[in-house]
Amino acid sequence: MALADAILRGPSPLSRGERELIAAYVSRRNDCFFCESTHGACAARELDGGGEVVEAILEEIDQSSLGPKMQSLLHLAEKVRLGGKEVSSEDVAQARTAGADDVEIHDTVLIAAAFCMYNRYVDGLGTWAPDDPAGYEVVAEFLLDQGYQSLVPG
Repeated sequence: MALADAILRGPSPLSRGERELIAAYVSRRNDCFFCESTHGACAARELDGGGEVVEAILEEIDQSSLGPKMQSLLHLAEKVRLGGKEVSSEDVAQARTAGADDVEIHDTVLIAAAFCMYNRYVDGLGTWAPDDPAGYEVVAEFLLDQGYQSLVPG
């Protein structure tokens, strides 16, 4: 939980909403319903346009609400999801050309890699995932207010 708190809530040039969106994006592509729903709900609360915009981005129906920088960072996150060696120097150069700095690129790679691990952890344990989106709204409100470390007992 400390790692999730650091990468999603700690200092970063990326907003909390952008980082939650990267987490949801990777989780969607890894078919991890629990993480996709949780972090998608967090992103929806933090980003302009809310849930409709987040869902359109996750579905890759309409990414026009994103600027070129965020589009290039999601492309980078997808490459990391496929495997670290899938990321090419051209991918990094494209992100830089789109306006991403080294810290934003680093944070994107770290979030994508961490969520590949989290997705496998959650699914490997057979974590129960509610079907009702309203449940994720409650979780998102709590996480955005209290943070991930607040979920640790004691």
